[in-house]
Amino acid sequence: MSVNKTLSGKWVYGKNKIECNLPLIIFEEDNNVITFCPALDLSGYGATEAEAKHSFEETLSEYFRYTVNKKTLAEDLEKLGWKIRKKLRKEAVPPSMDDLLKNNEDFKRIFNTHDFRKRNTTINIPEFA
Repeated sequence: MSVNKTLSGKWVYGKNKIECNLPLIIFEEDNNVITFCPALDLSGYGATEAEAKHSFEETLSEYFRYTVNKKTLAEDLEKLGWKIRKKLRKEAVPPSMDDLLKNNEDFKRIFNTHDFRKRNTTINIPEFA
């Protein structure tokens, strides 16, 4: 069963955000719980699912802080397979699960070798130029 949750990140850059519903993959490896977002190729880990979620939120926050400060967020998302539409209305469309399985070796390995749960999560992506 999918559960919608909004992650409570620490990033606040401008007033405009792009709200995006993304899958998080939760699985265990080497005695750790891992929260992995294949669309952003980011993860967090911990001894419990709560610790893994918190670690993922920290990773996500740092990712947005860094890419927004360097003005590389749109470029980085495009490298990850996102489609960025900048005309009229800024919009970011994440890659499909099929595309992620074809192009992301880590996700393919997790998908094929681990028991996992998928949760859909709303993530607010900072505005990009």
